[in-house]
Amino acid sequence: MGGRAVKERLIEGDACVAEGVAWLCQAEPCFAKAMDGLPPLPLRRNPDGFAELFFTIVSQQVSVASAEAVWRRLQAAGMTTPQAVAAASADDLRALGLTRQKAQYAHALAAYGIDYDALRVMPAPKVIKTLTAVPGIGPWTAEIYVMFSLGRADVFAPGDLALQEATKLIFDLPERPREKDLRAMAQAWSPWRSVAARIMWAYYQHHKQREGIR
Repeated sequence: MGGRAVKERLIEGDACVAEGVAWLCQAEPCFAKAMDGLPPLPLRRNPDGFAELFFTIVSQQVSVASAEAVWRRLQAAGMTTPQAVAAASADDLRALGLTRQKAQYAHALAAYGIDYDALRVMPAPKVIKTLTAVPGIGPWTAEIYVMFSLGRADVFAPGDLALQEATKLIFDLPERPREKDLRAMAQAWSPWRSVAARIMWAYYQHHKQREGIR
């Protein structure tokens, strides 16, 4: 890639997460209160590429356990490369646990020809624009990929219901904020919005005892 490097801050290790937590707790007392009693936040870095993005599609609107069960079947069948998915029929994919719609999305992703290496050096907004051009990839899927697979430090996913609920709890709001409102609210947590999301997921999981994101 010609030695190019992404110009945005990356979360590359636990020290980066800890730095973000310290900044957020100083900038917003509600985050300091939320972190009280929580263990150190996990790094949450995933691989990038077709398989990880495909897994994110599989995970849409289902529990973590359900998504991982389907993913294990796809892995066992060798359905984790664009070539294999493109060669499979919709019925083949549905037999492995995908819905009809997700099978269509899988074929669209396999056919789109994304340059995953190029995504690594693109600004986050351009990555999100590139990914959301693929049928079946909405802002949430793209933002999760940029956050965890590309490790960008300043990305948020305001459409995530757990983040909305955590925001309500942490900031003592009368109701869950809408996606548009939470996106605006999160501007104040820049340049560490991805760490803010980690705090919120951890808080939600700890206090609501529900499944967090993988």
